Parts: sequence; C-alpha cells; structure tokens
Amino acid sequence: MSTSERYLARVQVSLKPTVNDPEGDTIAGALGNLGFEGVEKVRSGRYFQVVLAAKDRAAAGQAVEDMCARLLANPVIETYSYELEPLA
Repeated sequence: MSTSERYLARVQVSLKPTVNDPEGDTIAGALGNLGFEGVEKVRSGRYFQVVLAAKDRAAAGQAVEDMCARLLANPVIETYSYELEPLA
C-alpha cells in the first residue's frame, strides 16, 4: 500500500513582459481616476490554489509543472511560478 502526502500549491500566472496587457492598462487608468496618483503601471495575472496528494515533494512539484504546462498557463504568452507547502 502506497502512502501519499498532501500539498498546497500556490500558482501565480502572469503575462510575459513583452505581451500587451489591456486589462492591466484599464485597471491602471481606473486607479488614476480614483485618485491614486503614484500608479505607473499595472500587470494583471491569475492566482490558483491547488491541493494535491503525491508520494513526495518532488512528485508534487512535477505534477504542478505538468498542470501549468498543460492547462493553467499558456507558455506562448505567460510565465508561471509556484510554491509548495505540505499540509497536515
């Protein structure tokens, strides 16, 4: 019988710096209209929390890499990073 550990993956997906971000531009304009004067630029992105079971940290990391490459991020226009945290 194999045992598995539970992990929380916090995944941040962002547009690559060379990709236009109209949503971020709109948010930056809206913040200016609301009186936030120091805002120079806004980049939008997505955040995911994924709870998963894996045999060890390396297997969990590989699973998250695969999730990002296949679904959570578009590698043509986006980058991603993640943190793994063991759960009790």
